[in-house]
Amino acid sequence: MTVAPVEAVVFDWGGTLAEFVPLEMIDVWALAGRHLAPGREAEVAERLCAVEARFWERTAGECRSATLAELVAEASAELGLDVAEAVLEEAALHHLDAWTPHIRHFADAPVALATLRERGLRLGLLSNTHWPRAFHERFLERDGLVELLDVRLYTSEMSHLKPHPSVFAEALTALGVGDPAAAVFVGDRPYDDVWGAQRAGLRGVLVANDHAPAWAVEPDAVIASLSELPDVVQTWR
Repeated sequence: MTVAPVEAVVFDWGGTLAEFVPLEMIDVWALAGRHLAPGREAEVAERLCAVEARFWERTAGECRSATLAELVAEASAELGLDVAEAVLEEAALHHLDAWTPHIRHFADAPVALATLRERGLRLGLLSNTHWPRAFHERFLERDGLVELLDVRLYTSEMSHLKPHPSVFAEALTALGVGDPAAAVFVGDRPYDDVWGAQRAGLRGVLVANDHAPAWAVEPDAVIASLSELPDVVQTWR
């Protein structure tokens, strides 16, 4: 049987290109809590984190995408406070880097992506997120990654989340890849990233970690860091 040579590599974002953060909005909720209820910010932020966690569980279970606007609307209804107004106000007052100071890309990400591009591969990003595109793009631009990614897809702009096959198909279409077997997906989650990619016909590479839930899947490769990825992909070319 002939195996298609690799033409493209698609990356997950949080936990793969960027360092894993248990609740990626925690800084936002802390600032919103201070804005909404001075003196009770810790209590309000904790409740907002709980709403976000339930929101993610529900949308991920249904594979239905969602937006930040839907999340803050749900939080506003539960708390009886205008969370949307607080978030927007804090966003206007604070520079994004100060707003979410824990968001950092892995140090070896730029070199790994540049090496893959130099070898003629097309590169993409596919992230499960309810953040607007502008949030992610700002961090990617800050750390020199945006020009290394040919396409960047965010499920906040799509109908479904990973591991739904449709989102992988959209990524391949955007990259101009006709055969899923000619693409590799790299992620930190065995279910969303590896199993989802393999079910859609791509190879799946797992970034080893101790935070993602286990899943009965056999990755096509396992890497400890992105610096290992170019050599792994080269064996499939």
